[in-house]
Amino acid sequence: MKRRTFGLGAAAAVATGFMAQQAHAAPPKVTLRPGDPRACDGDPHFTKHQMRGLWIASVVNIDWPSKAGISAEQAQKELLDYFDMAVEMNLNTIFLQVRPTADTFWKSDLEPWSQYLTGTQGQDPGWDPLGFAVEHAHARGLELHAWMNPYRIAMDEAGKALIKEHPARVHPEWTLPYGGKLYYNPGLPEARKHVVATILEAVERYDVDAIHFDDYFYPYPVAGKVFDDSEAYAKYGNGMSLGDWRRHNIDLLINEVREGVRSIRPGTQLGVSPFGVWRNKATDPEGSATQAGVQTYDNLYADTRKWTREGMVDYMLPQIYWSRTLAAASYEAVATWWAAEAARSPRCNVYIGEGAYKIGANSDKAWDNPREMTSHLEYVAELNDRYGRDVIQGNVYYNATTTRQNLLDGIGITVREWYGKPALTPRMPWLDAAAPAAPSVRRRGGRLEISGASDVWQYVIYRVPKKAKDVQACDLADTRHVVAIVTGDVRNWTDPEVTEDFGQYTWLVSAVDRGSNESVATVAR
Repeated sequence: MKRRTFGLGAAAAVATGFMAQQAHAAPPKVTLRPGDPRACDGDPHFTKHQMRGLWIASVVNIDWPSKAGISAEQAQKELLDYFDMAVEMNLNTIFLQVRPTADTFWKSDLEPWSQYLTGTQGQDPGWDPLGFAVEHAHARGLELHAWMNPYRIAMDEAGKALIKEHPARVHPEWTLPYGGKLYYNPGLPEARKHVVATILEAVERYDVDAIHFDDYFYPYPVAGKVFDDSEAYAKYGNGMSLGDWRRHNIDLLINEVREGVRSIRPGTQLGVSPFGVWRNKATDPEGSATQAGVQTYDNLYADTRKWTREGMVDYMLPQIYWSRTLAAASYEAVATWWAAEAARSPRCNVYIGEGAYKIGANSDKAWDNPREMTSHLEYVAELNDRYGRDVIQGNVYYNATTTRQNLLDGIGITVREWYGKPALTPRMPWLDAAAPAAPSVRRRGGRLEISGASDVWQYVIYRVPKKAKDVQACDLADTRHVVAIVTGDVRNWTDPEVTEDFGQYTWLVSAVDRGSNESVATVAR
C-alpha cells in the first residue's frame, strides 16, 4: 500500500473591464472584471468553478468515526484529519453522512443519537458532531453537505439496536422489513412527514450548505424478496400503476424537502447522488447505452432525469463507479448520457461521483491501471469541450478511507494533474445571482491588507506577472494566476513566494459569497 503523496502547493483564484472608484480614506480602487472562460483560451486543468468533493460515510463506521465508542477527542481529530486532507488535495466540499439509519449526528427531538457514535443508539456522545463539522469545515473554506438516508431504519430486519423510544418502535405500522434491513414505508404520508421533519430540523439548527441524498430511495431489489407495500398502495394508489405510485411518493419527498429547505435557508442546496443509470436504452430509447442490472427509474423508483430537467434538485451527482471500458455500463456511456441531460437542464448542476474504492481492488482489470481515475477527468473535459461549456461541473470521490489510502497512487496522480490550484464551487444563480461588493485592498510589499463586506465567504487572491495596466480580463478567467483562496475573516495576507522585486507583479483580490458569486477584482496598490 502506497502512502498518499499528493504533492500540492497552496493556490486558487477568481477575478475581473477596468472601473475606477474612489473609496473614502483609502487609495483609489481600480477593479477588473474576470473574463468569461468560454471567451478565453482556457485550460480545463485550471477551471475556476468546479465541484471537488469527498464523501465521508458513517454507516457501520465505514469512514468515520473509525469505530463506535471512541472518545470525542479522537472522533474530532479523525474528522479534522479528513478535512485537512481535503484542503491539501485542493478539494472544496465535504459530504458528511449525519443520518445513516434513522438516527442522528445532532441532538434531535425526533430521532435518537446514532449508534455509530457511541455504540449504543440514543446515548449522548457528549458533543455536537454536526455543529463541530459545520464550524470546522467552514473555517477551512470547505462546504459541508449534510448527507441523509431518508428511509433506512436499521441494518437488520428486526431493528435489534433500536431503542424503545425510536419512532419505528412507537409506530411499527410505518415500517417494512426487506432484504435483511428495515425501512420506513415511502408510501405512507405519516412516515414521509416524519422523515421530512427530521431532515428540516437539521437545516433549522445548522448552517449546512446542502442536504444530500445518495442512491437509497426504494430499496435495491433482492432476488426472491417482495417489498410488500400492497396495503399502502391499496389505500393511496389513486388509480396509478404500482411503479408510477412509488415514483410519485419519492417525488413528494423531494418536493417537500426542497420547499422546506427553501423556506428555512433559501441559499441552502438540495442534491442527490443516484445510481448512475436512469434507464438502459433497451428499456427506453432515451436511456443510456448500457445493460445495467439496476435502473434507477424502474427499480429504485427515483425519476432522476425528471428531477434534473425540471430543477427539482439543485445538483445531480450520479455515481459512475465503473471503468471507461466496462462492457455492461462503461464510464464513457453513462457520463455521455448525463452530459446530454446537463446540457438541457439550466436549473440543475451535474457532477460525477467517482469510485476511489475501485482503484487496485481487482474488481475490474482496468482499475489496475493507476491512470484510470485521471482518465475519467480527461473524458469529462472532452465532453465539456464538445458542448463548448462545462456541462459536467466537477467530481466527488467515494470514499474517504480509500481516498486517503491512495492505492497505486491513483488518487495522487489525479490530484497532481487536475487539482494543482484551488477552485470555487459551481454557482447556482437560481438560488443567488448577486455578487458581493469588491473588497478594498492595500499592498505593503508582499503583504495585502484586505477589507470587505460582512457577507464575504472567501477572498480569491491573484498574482499576475504583469504591470497593472497590462492585466487582461482573461488573466482572471481561470485559476492559473490564483495564489490563494482564503476565508472572509482574513484581513492580512502575505505572499509566501515573493519577497522582493514586487513591481514585477500585480496582485488582485475578489470577494466571493456563499453562492460562489464573485465580485470584480480589486487591484492591490
